[in-house]
Amino acid sequence: MRAHTWSVYPTGSEPPPAIQELADAVRTDGGCALGLYQEPVGQAWHLFALLPLDQVHPTPYQRDLSPSHAKRLREVIKRLDRFIDPVVVVRNGPCEYWTPNGNHRRDALERLKAKYIPAILIAEPDVAFQILALNTEKAHNLKEKSLEVIRMFRGLRESAPERREEECASQFEEAHYITLGLLYEKHPRLSGSVYAPVLRRVDTFSKARLPDAYEERLQRAAVVENADTLLTQVVSRLKKRGIAHPYVKNFVMARVNPLSRARKTVPSFAQAWDKIQTGLEKFEVDKVRGEDIARVAVMASSA
Repeated sequence: MRAHTWSVYPTGSEPPPAIQELADAVRTDGGCALGLYQEPVGQAWHLFALLPLDQVHPTPYQRDLSPSHAKRLREVIKRLDRFIDPVVVVRNGPCEYWTPNGNHRRDALERLKAKYIPAILIAEPDVAFQILALNTEKAHNLKEKSLEVIRMFRGLRESAPERREEECASQFEEAHYITLGLLYEKHPRLSGSVYAPVLRRVDTFSKARLPDAYEERLQRAAVVENADTLLTQVVSRLKKRGIAHPYVKNFVMARVNPLSRARKTVPSFAQAWDKIQTGLEKFEVDKVRGEDIARVAVMASSA
């Protein structure tokens, strides 16, 4: 590789020692520091570099790799015969870099036998959590987002146990992702979208510190898991009556959802799910007709 060149965003300020030290670390790791610059919004200092590909890994918190998306990306790179989209990375230690938003691009280069990857290196490791929340490389579905958030939660619980859950709201985005993440880990085929409308309104961020908040999350997940068991039993009883429809779980949950009747105040998490559990336990399958579910499903899809 050619020797590095230095360039700065023309604000007149000098690079801080931390970014200079980061450039030195890149060279020590066998990479090439290509330039220092200030990004144009907050004028934070970043480093543009070529890093040894075998030193770059996804963060432990993000969603799993999508083989189909990675394959499409690899085919595009091969067709262009060039790599034009640098990944964002933070240095996690000697010869180890984490990318919070470039795992598919990293995988594509790895399969194409590249030795180096262009990267924008950020000096502040905690920024990686914020980038995960804003990941635009590939749109998340509910399961992917929830699994990513619960992994992020555990990472912050270990690295910053003094932080309160509500202080991490910008990284997690929505409180119910944490609860659903725990459930998806245990039940990969969970119908999370059935519970998300209720959880989005009653599953709020805790004021507790992350280790204590995690224990509370386990309790909340157990409550939803119990409701899922009851809902599965109701659906099974409906099937025995010959009623089988893709929307049946949503239909039943809509019938027992206490929030549809809430006006001025929204019940707490515990109150809402106590009512849901009671409604599922008392649900009268004999009063449900297949055409009722089909009609509601059509109305929901139109909306």
